[in-house]
Amino acid sequence: MSREVRHLIGVVAGLAALPLVYYLTEAGARALRAAYAAFRPAPVGLGYLTAVAAIVVLLAAWSWLSPLAALACGLPLTAVAALFAFDLDVALDLAGRLPSFAVPAGEPPGTLAGVTGLYAVIGVLLVLSALLPRSRRSILGG
Repeated sequence: MSREVRHLIGVVAGLAALPLVYYLTEAGARALRAAYAAFRPAPVGLGYLTAVAAIVVLLAAWSWLSPLAALACGLPLTAVAALFAFDLDVALDLAGRLPSFAVPAGEPPGTLAGVTGLYAVIGVLLVLSALLPRSRRSILGG
């Protein structure tokens, strides 16, 4: 497989993972908040965030072939996190224009995960995994 094909597949995989990570993170944050408010366990929230972790691990593992998979997903998440951190009104307006799946009316998708910093953690981890030197990215260590 040529380098260009690997990079193209990496970008497509990263962009395909972006909405999954975005909405699963939001669903996990909502489930954790609901469980916290009800003072009960949150296995559903843990399940959502475990799925996000699995996607992040796959994208980070792909970065030993092409770092563009992690960058294509991580950079937009980091940008969303920065938007939530620095201009909440703009972030809420932007999130309100996105399609919402099982999100209560009146609260844009991504709000809870953006405000709590989950997108920042996930995005920065993905970007850092892509920016590591190739020798450190390799699963085989060389």
